[in-house]
Amino acid sequence: MTTVHSFAPIVDASAHTLILGSMPGIASLDAGEYYAHSRNAFWPIMGALFDAGPSIPYEQRTSVLTTNGIAVWDVLKLCTRHGSLDSAIVESSIETNDLAGLLDEHRSIEQIFFNGAKAENSFQRYVAPLPRTLTTVRLPSTSPANASLSFERKLDAWRVIAP
Repeated sequence: MTTVHSFAPIVDASAHTLILGSMPGIASLDAGEYYAHSRNAFWPIMGALFDAGPSIPYEQRTSVLTTNGIAVWDVLKLCTRHGSLDSAIVESSIETNDLAGLLDEHRSIEQIFFNGAKAENSFQRYVAPLPRTLTTVRLPSTSPANASLSFERKLDAWRVIAP
């Protein structure tokens, strides 16, 4: 078992939409980048929606997202797990990120989209309620472990984040 730590949020003053994952996987932790696994659909979806796809450098992708009002973070600050799967997270080890603090600092954020069930369930169990009312929506996980949905179906569901 390994204790893993999430990254700082990708956010700026123009953020109106927050995408919350659960915890970065091993490939992301090794790369120091959100959604770095080559088969994760997150960046291909961001490419289709905002021209922030995996073919451009990571710093440019994150800049495109913030320019479009999109913030990215994780519900979990740290946890213990074996491997990358959300199902391997030891629930008793979970510490959450300061989402209330982030939302207080970035009052322009009006909606939260969860990247999969684990992110939403962890939010509901360990974070909610928030200090103000926001729209919250669970989207299908972009993880390669969510193989039951095709890329096209994931993309269709994720279109809701684009203006």
